[in-house]
Parts: sequence; structure tokens; C-alpha cells
Amino acid sequence: MPTPDNAIYHLAGALARLQSFAFPVHLNEITRNYFERMGALTSGQESADMKAVGKEPSDPAAVRRLSENAYYNSLLHTTCVATMLSGGHAPNALPQTARANVNCRIFPGEDPQEILKTLQRVANDPKVRISIVTQTDPDGKAVPVVPVPPSPLLPEVTNAMQKTLSNMWPGIPVVATMSTGATDGKYTRIAGIPTYGISCMFFDKNDDRSHGKDERVGVQDFYDGVVFNYKLIRELSSGR
Repeated sequence: MPTPDNAIYHLAGALARLQSFAFPVHLNEITRNYFERMGALTSGQESADMKAVGKEPSDPAAVRRLSENAYYNSLLHTTCVATMLSGGHAPNALPQTARANVNCRIFPGEDPQEILKTLQRVANDPKVRISIVTQTDPDGKAVPVVPVPPSPLLPEVTNAMQKTLSNMWPGIPVVATMSTGATDGKYTRIAGIPTYGISCMFFDKNDDRSHGKDERVGVQDFYDGVVFNYKLIRELSSGR
């Protein structure tokens, strides 16, 4: 005897509210520098919007337009999206429980506990319980969920990058950006160690298979990347 009080309906309603919600805009040294630099390398409305977002304060209209692009949106906001669903126990029975996994890519410096509180407000349903999925270290102990600071744009790093890049591929600019994915660099950043990821190789931007079937990189691009890393490490360790 169905009733409106259904676990799947409660969960679906909370997820629908999350779908239409956007976290506040945040920029840091790296992302602001990225939009400023990329604004000079692009053209048209996109260039104008990037330059407007790179300024302080950012232009809200430019932020809205850039946020329509999934990549730029991930650079401008914390994002939380449903990635897995489960619910019910039989095709002919009312569901006792329903569960969703929501994956959050939290903007560096934001407090995960505040993100949790925001999700609870967005869900707006006392029958929907939200909790953080805990991770464990090699000893099985729970890893504390704490804010992860961004790394600064250190001149000794950016100068070494520019010198190495100019040596291998003259004329190509260095543009630092913030990864939109998770990285183990968070552990060293939490410990106060500035941490960076280096792209170091070319790939086909129209054939991105990251984490997908047949993930790959060109053979020559791979070997060029090895040489680039070698030269960069030599430059970073030279003390100049």
C-alpha cells in the first residue's frame, strides 16, 4: 500500500535540489592567474570573460558565462555531484532505505565540514542523512577530514618551468592551473609542503580518455615527457 513517504522519493528530492545548486565562487592565486593568462591567449567573449574573472572583484556575469563550461566551472566552485545510487530490496516491496554517493571536489582552503553543512541545507529533508565517507591510513586509522591549502606560485618553480619549456619548445607559454581532480598532493600540502603536478607532455585535446577505455598517450609524447621531467628536475636542483 504505497504512501508518499518513500525513501527513494526523499532521496530523489534531495538530489534534485542539489542538481540546481551552485556553491559560491572562489578564486585563489593560481586560478586568478590562470584566467588572466588564458584571457590573453584566447579571443572574443571567452577572452573578455576570463579577463573580467581574473580581476578583483570578479564580474558576476562573466562568472556565470564561464561556469557554463564544465572545466571552468570546476575551477570556480566547489562541485558536488551524485555518482552512484542504490535503494530498495525487492521489486514488489516499498524501499526501506535508499543511498546515494555524492562526490565533492572541494576548492582548496574550504572546510569540508562547512561543505557538509551546506549539503544538509540543500537537501532540506530531516529524513535524508548526510555523512562524510571516511578514509583510512595503512594502519586502518581514520584519516581526519580537514581543509587542504593551495600551493603558492613559487618563482623558483615557475622560472625553472619556463626555462625548461623554452629549451624544449620555444614560444610555448607556461600557464599554471588548478587540477579539477583529486591528488595525493593534499597530504603534503596539509603538512605545509608546496606541491605541484607537471603536465610535461602533449596529448590530443579532442581525444581525452582519462580514466576511460584505452587511456593512452602518444609514444613520442611519452618520451618527450621523460626528457622534459629530467631537464626540469636538473634545473630545480641546480640552485640557480
